[in-house]
This record gives sequence, C-alpha cells and structure tokens, in this order.
Amino acid sequence: MPVYIDTSKASIARVYDAFLHGKDNYEIDREVLRRVQSVAPEAAQLAFDNREFLIRVTRFVALQTGITQYLDLGSGLPTAENTHQVAQRINPESTVVYVDNDPVVLAHGRALLEENDQTHFTAEDIFEPERVLADEVVRKYIDFDQPLALFQMGTIHHYGGERDPADIMRVYIDALPSGSVVGISHFFDPETSEYSPLARRMEDVFLHSPMGTGLFRTRAAIESMFPGLELVPPGFSLCAEWWPDGPQLKPLDEVQFCIAGAVGRKP
Repeated sequence: MPVYIDTSKASIARVYDAFLHGKDNYEIDREVLRRVQSVAPEAAQLAFDNREFLIRVTRFVALQTGITQYLDLGSGLPTAENTHQVAQRINPESTVVYVDNDPVVLAHGRALLEENDQTHFTAEDIFEPERVLADEVVRKYIDFDQPLALFQMGTIHHYGGERDPADIMRVYIDALPSGSVVGISHFFDPETSEYSPLARRMEDVFLHSPMGTGLFRTRAAIESMFPGLELVPPGFSLCAEWWPDGPQLKPLDEVQFCIAGAVGRKP
C-alpha cells in the first residue's frame, strides 16, 4: 500500500532536507526555510551543526566505548554520513535500528537506510517510548542486555505535547543497560541578552510556519532529559563546540549559539 504524502503541509524530515540543501523537499518545506532565514540568515547552520554533532558522537561511540548497537530515534531523510555509515565504517559489525514515522521517510528513506543486513528501520512514534521499546524490529535487532547507544538528535525539540520530554527520556533510559550512552541535540535558548532574542524569534517562526514545531528550550530543560546519566566531558555544550574536528578559526555564527547537546552514560 503506497504511503500518502500530504504536500500541502511541511514535513520535519523534508524541512531538514531543505536546510541541508537536499533534493527531497517541496515548496512548502522551502517556505519554512525562507521564513526562518528572514530572521536568521544563517539558519541552515542549525541543521549542519546538528548533523556534524551526530557524526562526531557516533564516531566517539564506535571508537571509545565498545558499543556496537544503535537505536536512532527520528532518522529523517538519508543524507551523507548517516549513523550506520559512520558506525559501520569503524566497526562493520555495528547494528543500527532507525525509528521514524514521517510518511516521507517511509516512502523515500527506508530503502536507502536499510542498505545492509546490519541496518534496520521501523515505523513508530519516537515520542511514545513504550511503543518503541516494545516494537518487534527493535526487540529483534537490539539486545537490551548489552550496552547500546540511543540517539535523539534534533528530534525532541519538535515535541510539544503534554508529556514532559524528561519523562519521555526517562522511560527510554530506564530500559537501557549499564554502560549505554544517550546522545541528544536540541534547539537552545542560551538565556543571554545577546542570543536569547534570536532563539525566541526563530522559535516563533517555526511554531507559526507550515511545519508548526520547533521549541528552543533552556539548558536546565535539556539537561533534565538525561536523568540518572553521567555526562561525558565536556558535558552540555553547543553542538559546534562538542569535540570539534579541529581548531575553531572562524567565529561562530549567531545561530550556532542556539543549538546544543550532550552525551550521557548510564552507570
């Protein structure tokens, strides 16, 4: 049965694709990009910082922890350097399960993401952890008796429901064995006079755009999503400043102060 794609509404996955200069997006998605760029001309840098953070965290996990299984929540549309490509280049035995229920990902992304026997995809709502953790594909390919990496990269800032995001993450974290790691990146309100107004302007545009989601939360709110975890040094930081690949020669764009993340380890 073909997946129905509503091209009259912006899709989170397609908007990110537009931010990353991809081709799997429609005019309605590019409209979101243009609106955000009207208040933050360098807004696309949010998506690039998020993607680069994912790549560096995956590389860290593969090189430094011995973990070989990844549960990637909210895969989005495939781009260069997806989680499984980064992890499997370092350790070909790495298993990755992607979870996403965006119709455009189901229609276009699934086949590209499931490109080998170690990479799998399942359609669930990542903000319903009980359903994800009980999912047949997740249970088949992820061994919850062994440490795993769980990623919410650039995802939970799109959750605006009644449930506390920290509670969503607590359910996931409670299911993880000792030695597991959790990576989260999130739109960020730095609560400074210099950058907080920009974060709030971008949030307002996201919320009133055809996409309708994109919350810029504070450090305290984001850190609350790591209950019971020990943050890996340097702890909570701007995505651009979490173990960059080289010295920072260019000054950061303003928007780069408005996306942050951390990696936590379960004792």
